[in-house]
Amino acid sequence: MPGEHEQSHDHHHDHEHDHAHHHDHEHGHHHPDHGHDHTHSHVHEHGHDQHQHTVLTIEKNILQHNDKMAARNRGYFDGRNIFVLNLVSSPGSGKTTLLEKTLADLKEQHFFYVIEGDQQTMNDANRINALHIPVVQINTGKGCHLESEMVYNAVKKLEIKENSVLFIENVGNLVCPSMFDLGEDKRVVIISTTEGEDKPIKYPDMFHSADLCIINKIDLLPYVNTNLEKLKQYALQINPKLLFFELSATTGEGMKQWYNWLSEQKKN
Repeated sequence: MPGEHEQSHDHHHDHEHDHAHHHDHEHGHHHPDHGHDHTHSHVHEHGHDQHQHTVLTIEKNILQHNDKMAARNRGYFDGRNIFVLNLVSSPGSGKTTLLEKTLADLKEQHFFYVIEGDQQTMNDANRINALHIPVVQINTGKGCHLESEMVYNAVKKLEIKENSVLFIENVGNLVCPSMFDLGEDKRVVIISTTEGEDKPIKYPDMFHSADLCIINKIDLLPYVNTNLEKLKQYALQINPKLLFFELSATTGEGMKQWYNWLSEQKKN
């Protein structure tokens, strides 16, 4: 990727930390400069219409900048044959457990890299680092999603090899991340059987923008009041092209189908 840095206008602080635990098992801990980007607009205008126009203009500018950076990310990934998945979910869906299990089971077959997004803490990145997978943690502070420029800066630190797989674990949220393209190949929405079957109709934008829906914790189906078929029916009403995987990251049930899909989709 080019080395230039474009100033983004967003409403939070993002802090990146990376574990340079590359596949040759050399370990280094880096503390890059913290980028502080601001878009908290202090506009003092009278009239509801003027205020609404200002808010919409700022949102449009943020999304336009994000899309520009996402296109640059996508060009970089395509040029190096890097297959990128953006994992999105509510907190508690088992997203990190699913990612850990996938990395542990397949790391001898593929080169993996991970970008972890969280509002605070290094917990998830530490879990990935324990598997000897290169990972960068992005802490968004009060921000509720990752943006393409954050991914751009994290990717530069990861120094990803060609013909690799990059997982981006987004901030736990089914609203904000739906608006922000990160340059990924596939967007994977993860929900658990404990969340009920109406999640797709509560958060239609996320399901509309997703390529895959992983239904996790199917081992808990006997103990929860969730109708799996109704859940899928609701999701297909929003997005008829959605592909489903039903699995349990804890017991391993259904994981083979997910692994087969991942291996088939990875760019050769």
